[in-house]
Amino acid sequence: MYITATHIAYLHLCHRKLWLFSQGLQMEHGSELVAEGKFIEETSYQQRAEKWQQIQLEGIKIDHFDAKRGIVKEVKKSSKRESAHIAQVKYYLFVLERNHIKVSHGLLEYPRLRETEEVWLNDEDRTQIPLWEKQVEEIISQEVCPELEPKTLCRHCAYYEFCFTDE
Repeated sequence: MYITATHIAYLHLCHRKLWLFSQGLQMEHGSELVAEGKFIEETSYQQRAEKWQQIQLEGIKIDHFDAKRGIVKEVKKSSKRESAHIAQVKYYLFVLERNHIKVSHGLLEYPRLRETEEVWLNDEDRTQIPLWEKQVEEIISQEVCPELEPKTLCRHCAYYEFCFTDE
């Protein structure tokens, strides 16, 4: 099994969400929030240059990659920046680099904020990311779902109803 950038993002967001996702419980497909994010991505940059192509490798799927310049672009619907977004882009860069594909940096685009953030992969990341992969493997191999640890971001999560049905 390949570890995806979604696994890495969920590692940084919520271990319970990571475990549920890895067990095949993918609530995002029915989520209005996820659908809204896809709509924003598809409509915000309609005049995007042809240089951006989709690439799939080692279980990851990058929607916008400029192979000539080695730039990964990720669009987020969020109205705030999250460390999970940065981790996801760093993981894309790491996997590309691991497969001997020239990379420069990543761009995180936030259409609602009208901001773009550059993301760079450094030597510390190259040391930490294999540890992230190991941590993902440990969490998803657990026989029991991790305990619920309520966070402020829970109410916007596609798994909200699953986690809070008894409350």
